[in-house]
Amino acid sequence: MAIQGRTALRIGIVAVGLAALGWNHFRARMAKTTDADETAVTAPASAAQPAKPQTWRLGSVTLTPCELGQPNSGLSTAAWCAPFEVPENRDDPQSRKIKLKLAVIRSSAQVASKDMLVMLAGGPGQAATESWPGVSTALQPLTAHRHVVLLDQRGTGGSHPLTCKDESAGPEGGADALDERPEKEREETQRCLKLLADKADPRYYTTTVAAQDLEDVRRALGAPTFDLVGVSYGTRMAQQYTMRYPQAVRSLVLDGVVPNELVLGEDFAQNLDAALKAQFARCETDEACRKRFNDPYQTLYQLRDALRANPHVVSFRDPQNYQSVQRVLSEASLASVVRMFAYTPLTAALLPLSIDAAAHGDVGPLLGQAKLLSGDLSDTMNGGMQLSVICSEDAELLTPRPQDAHTILGTRMIDTLQNVCSVWPKGTRPDDFHQPLKTDKPVLLLSGEFDPVTPPRYGEQVAKNLTNSRHLVLNGQGHNVMNAGCAPQVIKHFIEEQKPAALDVKCLERLRATPMFIDFNGATP
Repeated sequence: MAIQGRTALRIGIVAVGLAALGWNHFRARMAKTTDADETAVTAPASAAQPAKPQTWRLGSVTLTPCELGQPNSGLSTAAWCAPFEVPENRDDPQSRKIKLKLAVIRSSAQVASKDMLVMLAGGPGQAATESWPGVSTALQPLTAHRHVVLLDQRGTGGSHPLTCKDESAGPEGGADALDERPEKEREETQRCLKLLADKADPRYYTTTVAAQDLEDVRRALGAPTFDLVGVSYGTRMAQQYTMRYPQAVRSLVLDGVVPNELVLGEDFAQNLDAALKAQFARCETDEACRKRFNDPYQTLYQLRDALRANPHVVSFRDPQNYQSVQRVLSEASLASVVRMFAYTPLTAALLPLSIDAAAHGDVGPLLGQAKLLSGDLSDTMNGGMQLSVICSEDAELLTPRPQDAHTILGTRMIDTLQNVCSVWPKGTRPDDFHQPLKTDKPVLLLSGEFDPVTPPRYGEQVAKNLTNSRHLVLNGQGHNVMNAGCAPQVIKHFIEEQKPAALDVKCLERLRATPMFIDFNGATP
């Protein structure tokens, strides 16, 4: 995020992320190894105990036991993994070969279902194997009968990542973080491309090329049908894959829906502003909140105006080690921080309190929590792959939006994308890429009432072209909602029964927004 201050490029890349923040991570259950339909080659048995399988063959793929690590955590998930080789340039069989990271969470069933669950990660730029802990609570019940396929999309995680490590960067939050000139952004983009020059061609790391990778994996696994679960940007991937390989898809779950017609980045300022207004309006109807903070929306913009006139370096205690750290507090960094807070119900409930504290000179609550969130995001988001996707698929369609100038995010998102994408190499985009998905496949669409990036109207837009779908808007929720309340049970019934119209969703009506925090002990009783 902009608050990190390493380079203008990093600010621009991370700021456009659609990734879901604030998920709770849990250790997945150990994968079982008693499938009767697949072949396991075992080591010699000992007298003391049966030997554990050393390999597992699915179709033509031989997998071995592995652990899926989780960034910033000692937790790991037991899985079965195999490298999967594909050509970088699919139009040239002689082009460089790249290895993708393929993992399978094995079903506990003796005979698993013929269809497999596929989790498609958000971002763009997140890896499926790293994102699994965030969705495992919602999807783990389905492993009773189904294997889960996790394929790190090319350019992310363990799949030939487009990583640009800036070894020359100084301490975060220094004076150079105030330098947001367009020429500085282009300079950093060129530096990144030089680091990638000998190992990757960024033109070939787009959504539709990745869809071809996934289809190759499906065929190698024995050509099962897929139940696709897309999260945020992953919903774009799910729709594009379904458009091109409809026979491969059994059903879709789209959580945080991105319409095919959407130009990524264009509505971000409007969506955030609308979500903030809706969230802060709750304070007006809560006597204690109204008495404590008056008008949080107005306070936010007063703080924005003050920082526009006087961006400066501030000090606060790092919440992880309590060391004193410095960060740049500017109009841009405030916008990035507020946007992160708006993603989840709990952090959104902290916004009025944190903004009020910052307006009175205490930036610790705002920037301390933001440091935790941005650290998790920067460690799981691949900026190079993100640019390959957006610059190839969206950037040329972005149009200036002067009406956004007054919003907290302003026009900098579009300005930065157009500037950086003027340098970044662009891949091809199919002519029908931005056409809506039209299908009779069963589709469950999930939206959060206060989602600041993929609002409910996006789900409504996609649902209009689907003849066998159900769109659920979860009360009080933000971006990505599959873990909220009884949503995991609803998803389970949908995938098992394939009847979206018949789903019993009454249990979701109990969901409510997190009450606004009046102080750091929480809301009033």
